[in-house]
Amino acid sequence: MPDGSTPSGAATAVAAPGGYVPSTRRLAREQYRRTRARRSALIAGASTLATACVLFFVITGSPGWARTRETFFNAQYARAALPDVLRGLVLNLEMLVVCGAAVLVLGLLIAAARTLRGPVFLPVRLLATAYVDFFRGLPLIILLLIMVFGVPALQLTGVTNDPVMLGGTALVVNYSAYVAEVFRAGIESVHPSQRAAARSIGLTNSQTMRFVVLPQAVRRVVPALLNDMVSLQKDTGLVSIGGAVDAVAAARIQEAASFNFTPYIVAGLLFVALTIPMTRFTDWLTRRMDRRRSQGGVV
Repeated sequence: MPDGSTPSGAATAVAAPGGYVPSTRRLAREQYRRTRARRSALIAGASTLATACVLFFVITGSPGWARTRETFFNAQYARAALPDVLRGLVLNLEMLVVCGAAVLVLGLLIAAARTLRGPVFLPVRLLATAYVDFFRGLPLIILLLIMVFGVPALQLTGVTNDPVMLGGTALVVNYSAYVAEVFRAGIESVHPSQRAAARSIGLTNSQTMRFVVLPQAVRRVVPALLNDMVSLQKDTGLVSIGGAVDAVAAARIQEAASFNFTPYIVAGLLFVALTIPMTRFTDWLTRRMDRRRSQGGVV
């Protein structure tokens, strides 16, 4: 128009810092996407609220709800059990930190052993493969029973009988087998041309693995590793079978004294409260890496 004004109803294009001006069609498309996103969020929220209301009325209207609420959701017993359960949860957190670090180191070593090249390393590869196959197939609860009760029965000199140490060792041995496969998948996902390029500039096999392959492999498997850490956090509660007083054992002691199962609910909610942030962080990281991959960025 002569006066430079914009016709009524037309989208206004604002110049970007680099001088790029989005087209009217792109602005309209972005507006449509925002509208669809808001509509989807409203529908999702309404359906979630409706489902929650239905479940609430079905559960609270059941014939045995009054007895269930008294046995599992008693506020008085929850307040009484909370301090002891929190003190026990500290042990679970300490085991998560120590065992998690040990699992990452041992899993990476096993994965590196499985990916060694050359006929001279065949025995190492076979041992690493046997380790992974055996401990991935052995149920964790059985391994814990063997470690916590079987090792002390041997009466070996210099070997601890501490259920926390033995239970933590069982967790490390079991989870290292899973983490090793995660690392191996990341190592094998690196294109062979990366190795060839590294060797062409004079790097040795060990230097290629350290400076070229492992950095790329670790970045690609971070979400899977975080998922394993979430599982490890929950499974630290299994060490209570050997007598370690963690959150689960503290809840069991409270339940034995009151014959009320509310302490177990308290312990379970505390584990959930710890797990949710790690799970949400894993989901966010996975979406971020997927976006970078779809845009052609470096993973």
